[in-house]
Amino acid sequence: MKKLLIVCSLILAVVVSSFAQKPMPVDSVFARYYEATGGKALWDGLKTYTIKRSYKSGSAADYDAEIYVSMPEKAISKSKIILKRDFVYAVKGNEGWLKIPLGSSDKVTKYQVKDLSQAEQGNLRMEMYDLLAPFIDFKTRGLVGTLVGTEKIDTTSVYHVELQGKGVKYNLHFGVGSGLLIREKATQGTEVITRDYSKYVKSKYGILYPSSITETSSKDKSKVTITSELAVNEAIKPEVFKR
Repeated sequence: MKKLLIVCSLILAVVVSSFAQKPMPVDSVFARYYEATGGKALWDGLKTYTIKRSYKSGSAADYDAEIYVSMPEKAISKSKIILKRDFVYAVKGNEGWLKIPLGSSDKVTKYQVKDLSQAEQGNLRMEMYDLLAPFIDFKTRGLVGTLVGTEKIDTTSVYHVELQGKGVKYNLHFGVGSGLLIREKATQGTEVITRDYSKYVKSKYGILYPSSITETSSKDKSKVTITSELAVNEAIKPEVFKR
């Protein structure tokens, strides 16, 4: 009888240990992020969004940007504002184009329109999701997520998730305590772009988003500070997505 109790105790210990060591599923890490930033219901209700950004590196390459996205239309329009002139990169459906401003900035702007390459269109389509969270609808977009494990960024414990698809890989680091995305490394080709996210604030819609991002490229070692302002489900003029 005593031997039987010992054997049963050992079996129970192994079972409990196996459950304790079972890693957190990737979906659970993403679910914690959605919960920490306002709740899945708010994210599911997101149809359109606008982001105003400022890119600062202390060089002549600094610029502002206004980005408009319609998820139902699979459309994005990104205006890079350089010297008060808008260079517009856009994708809607299967089309993609670049609008280059002509003439002086003190007159009504006319544009020269060029087609974007397939690679440029693909990058813009990824941005529709990346600007908010690269793991949105990741399964339907053909991405595969893997929980690498827990690590440390400085003194913060993080879950490290790898998200991989055709031509792109993301290494995402979420705070174990906060559930928030703290760092992202996006790899395309030979370039790795590292983004550190901070200063999460609440939009009028209710979703939290990082208002401050530090971006570093492995290609030129440049360091850019990005400030963001997000608006969700506010009216976007139809002409924004017109060629």
